[in-house]
Amino acid sequence: MSRPLIGITAYFEAARWGDWVREAVLSPPSYAKAVERAGGAPVVLPPLNLHAIDDYVRGLGGLVLGGGVEVGSGTYGEEQDERVPEPQDHRDRFELALARAAVQADVPILAIARGMHVLNVAQGGTLIPWLPEVLGDGRHGESGVPHVIQVSVSSKLGKAVGDKVEVVAPHTQSVRRLGNGLLAVAWAEDQIVEGVELQGHRFGVGVQWHPERGEDGRLFDALVEAAR
Repeated sequence: MSRPLIGITAYFEAARWGDWVREAVLSPPSYAKAVERAGGAPVVLPPLNLHAIDDYVRGLGGLVLGGGVEVGSGTYGEEQDERVPEPQDHRDRFELALARAAVQADVPILAIARGMHVLNVAQGGTLIPWLPEVLGDGRHGESGVPHVIQVSVSSKLGKAVGDKVEVVAPHTQSVRRLGNGLLAVAWAEDQIVEGVELQGHRFGVGVQWHPERGEDGRLFDALVEAAR
């Protein structure tokens, strides 16, 4: 059985190899390994320009919108919060356009952490730019602290992982207003949205946590199965 091509978003960062320090296209290998284990063929997508997006969408069987620096507040019409790291504008532009094109073409999407925020903003939604201010504490930003997520059992996400899942998902941004066609399908105990799903889409799932980092590959299995 042939392996569907699964695109994985990447970013530009300075990297060192030998005596060289150069800008490089980077993507954590955990994404590609998770796609490969699930039976897909991973393809890293550099955020170069918008001209190739239609070609990507036509050629790919599925898409992973990966994690990274927070989405710039200007993408959803708000002032940039000084507590939030400087956005990567080139990446925001590329990934927002890619997400919109993939939704339009019904390409299966797994949107992870930042990727879930990209998907939400691409659909016209907004974000909470600094979650600790809204909650009055930083519990969602605590690194390495697991918490239980409640999942809608009728959703594609619920069918993949069940009604509850324990995750480690440090984040300082969150979904505020859901984008067009998106439903909230997973929540933390304080009702912060930690999973979304596109209505009427072949497979359009966003999660706040990083399923590529653990041993549970069910979300990648579901993505690759939809891509077939």
